[in-house]
Amino acid sequence: MTADDLILQTITPTSHNLGDFRVHRSLPVKGRTMVGPFIFFDQAGPAKIGAGHGVDVRPHPHINLATVTYMYEGAFLHRDSLGTEQLIEAGAVNLMTAGKGIVHSERSPDADRAKESKLSAIQTWLALPDRYEEMDPAFEHVGEGGMPVIDDGHVRARVIMGSLWGETSPVTTYAQTIYADIQLSPGGRIAIDPSADERAIYVSGGDAMLDGLMLVPQTLYVLRPGASATVMSVDGGRVVLCGGEAFTSPRHVWWNFVSSSQDRLMQAREDWEAMRFPLIPGDDQEFIPIPQGRPKTVSYP
Repeated sequence: MTADDLILQTITPTSHNLGDFRVHRSLPVKGRTMVGPFIFFDQAGPAKIGAGHGVDVRPHPHINLATVTYMYEGAFLHRDSLGTEQLIEAGAVNLMTAGKGIVHSERSPDADRAKESKLSAIQTWLALPDRYEEMDPAFEHVGEGGMPVIDDGHVRARVIMGSLWGETSPVTTYAQTIYADIQLSPGGRIAIDPSADERAIYVSGGDAMLDGLMLVPQTLYVLRPGASATVMSVDGGRVVLCGGEAFTSPRHVWWNFVSSSQDRLMQAREDWEAMRFPLIPGDDQEFIPIPQGRPKTVSYP
């Protein structure tokens, strides 16, 4: 089987230097806005952050999407305008549903700032189906032990969202979604479920092959619908599997906003400039302003 038989599209992410760490952004890009409901895909780090320093993602708004934060290493303190204050650590997931509008911040906890710390995470956004776009905002946290794990001694795969390998995650989904963290020991291998409408795999570290085809780290591979394949590693690697149902209506992205309506994006922009979004209790003294000009995260015509 050739690469063309398995791989529909290969996406090399853009890289942004955020000071203490780099972010590799694979979605959205020109020619590909979504894979299933996934409309934004970032790998943050890995990075070492010196004592006395930390990450401060100041308060900022979202609409019509759900953010998913999954930590490899380190921790974030999440706060939002619902009054949520939640520490997220390695192996746990935060699902924040923006719906009609939410504001949140992510900062290094004080314990990490007092010492040298590590940071490594996958951050994604999921577009909401039409009927959920303007739902009330919500937040849920599932700890490391709350998601099913498939472990045969050579592969350890955590089902973050959806149903895979006969196991189902408790994390809420709004559209049919698959999302998994796959850790491969040397020689480990696992079959990739072919049933989802759209699927992609991403090598976040180490080495991995898809039916013998070597995959490049920090690259998103969109798989052909229905293609069966096996991921394996020679020396050990870590792979993300994501995807789900194909949306029948387009989604637009502008900065931190996602919507089926471009007018709704502009309304959200005006609302943030006028500070009509709710504030975060305990973190209401700073905010990220609307970018001037074209933001880094946009969809393409």
